[in-house]
Amino acid sequence: MFRHLILATAALALTAPGFSQQSAQDSGAQNKNLDIQSSVGDLHVGSDADARKAGLPLYPGARLKTDGDNKNQANLSLLTDAFGMKLIVANYESEDAPAKIADFYRDKLKKFGKVLECHSHKHGGDVDVSDDDKDSDGNKSNENKELKCDENSGPVVELKVGTEDNQHIVAIEPRDASKGSTFALVYVHTHGKHGDI
Repeated sequence: MFRHLILATAALALTAPGFSQQSAQDSGAQNKNLDIQSSVGDLHVGSDADARKAGLPLYPGARLKTDGDNKNQANLSLLTDAFGMKLIVANYESEDAPAKIADFYRDKLKKFGKVLECHSHKHGGDVDVSDDDKDSDGNKSNENKELKCDENSGPVVELKVGTEDNQHIVAIEPRDASKGSTFALVYVHTHGKHGDI
């Protein structure tokens, strides 16, 4: 779903010298979190994501989407002196039509800037944190790149705002074979010293 870079970054952090596990999971059986703090940096990996952590209000009447072990929520943050990254993904269900949910979030996203509306065939939440915007010396460009639509046809509405380094996405799709919708709230923020991550 998301670029492998995010998982690779977390894996590298876990094996980096100076990292040691401080606390493993919270008291809830459903929310298993990993928190590591060290002199090198801090890492959090968990399923404790929700609308508030994504920086958005919850659509009225929506409920967290749960399939099996609640694998529809993700909260990942990595913070070091050299770079940082935060990814929040929360998936919800609603009995309302996609257009009604899109209208609600289109208005709420305006506080972050100009809202881009895209349409796709699949609920992707594909967040680009790749390094294809590096200059000829291999350093990441300091310019924040504007978001764009990867495709623009299909039943899934994606509302995007921000830049590649700091973005909010709401992806809404009709539920299969029944009324209502499913939607994902996504927040991504990356930064690095001198623009490289």
